[in-house]
Amino acid sequence: MSIWLLAYHLYQYAQREIKVTQENARLAVISRDAQLNSLAAQLNPHFLFNSLNNIKALIVENPKSARRGIDLLSELLRNSLYNHDSMSISIRQEMDLVRDYLELEKLRFEERLQYGIEADNELDEQLIPRLSIQTLVENAIKHGVIQVKDIALVTIKVLRENNFIKITVQNPGRLDSFRLAGGIGLKNLKERLRLQFNGEAEFDITDQQNGFIMATILIPHK
Repeated sequence: MSIWLLAYHLYQYAQREIKVTQENARLAVISRDAQLNSLAAQLNPHFLFNSLNNIKALIVENPKSARRGIDLLSELLRNSLYNHDSMSISIRQEMDLVRDYLELEKLRFEERLQYGIEADNELDEQLIPRLSIQTLVENAIKHGVIQVKDIALVTIKVLRENNFIKITVQNPGRLDSFRLAGGIGLKNLKERLRLQFNGEAEFDITDQQNGFIMATILIPHK
């Protein structure tokens, strides 16, 4: 009888522990999703503000380009807001957004801004955090192209490396840790990568020997 009572109490204790563990896991997921949603909510106003500033700079100097900029902004907003409730987006959709943004920026910088894109088509439908590459490109323009008086080349690559999707954005300039750390975009991106991939994704920005800065994201490829 004592053995059965002991077994019963051990079973009840184990069940309570399992229930507590499950509840804690559920709360952790809810907390993570709430944080991700909060971070995602910060992106669109930030993105819209930057795009409107680009068009504002064109209105007086080049009204025709400003009108084209408004068309591009409409397309940008349609693409970025269409799945605004989703934390992820396909690489193909993200790159469409990036191309429109670069065209908008090229209206402002004209021949000063040159860019190259290399992307593995087999990764088109892979999901990545929404506006992740876009954030890196915005940063490349703000802290690279604007600082260069001559032609500035921005290079974007999305390739497979071992078991990761490797995203790199390279632009001219020198790494200014204080300035880069102060912006909402990169802080936001780091936190989203940490939460969305449970610490398995990596993000880094480094100086290159050729006078360029390279931002790199590594996302597990499953």
